[in-house]
Amino acid sequence: MDLSLLVRGLVVGFSIAAPVGPIGVLCIRRTLAEGRAYGFVSGLGAATADAIYGCIAGFGLTFISNILVDQQTWLGLVGGVFLCYLGIKTFLSRPAEEAALAKGNGIAGAYASTFLLTLTNPVTILAFAGVFAGLGLASANAGGGAAALLILGVFSGSALWWLLLSGVASLFRTRFNLRALRWVNRISGIIVAGFGLAVLISLLNSL
Repeated sequence: MDLSLLVRGLVVGFSIAAPVGPIGVLCIRRTLAEGRAYGFVSGLGAATADAIYGCIAGFGLTFISNILVDQQTWLGLVGGVFLCYLGIKTFLSRPAEEAALAKGNGIAGAYASTFLLTLTNPVTILAFAGVFAGLGLASANAGGGAAALLILGVFSGSALWWLLLSGVASLFRTRFNLRALRWVNRISGIIVAGFGLAVLISLLNSL
């Protein structure tokens, strides 16, 4: 068992998760509004999707990869609309109501939303394939055990980033009163919806 694959997979997962996009904004906002657990679980949803796409790239499942990439326009459309929906919902939400909802299925919903949102970006497969090739990890395809170890590293690296991000954001949570949280919701909603609009506009320009 080559444990260096686990380490390299961890680096890949951390590096791909680190750029702050709409998922990062959602993670920060949910941590501030609902607590560290919500932010971290939101990140785990994205990490799970990253692991699935990393698995497709790592195991060389080119058939599935090609289908997803060929359908990236439709998946991008779904992702863009979903981002706009989340942005509007975040903008209009009230912190007091969110605290009450935290006792229900909020954790599961936080996980599912970021999982599905990350899955609508199949170009992530290309990112993993490129990084795997650049780091000389293509040989992992030769063995299922090696590829599985690599994917475990990818998930762990991605999860580590979300743990750090939610942990840092939680340090500032006590400094936010109800009014400040309301502004966090508004600003986060505008940013997330902006990402969604950017995706939809890029799709229109490509037609």
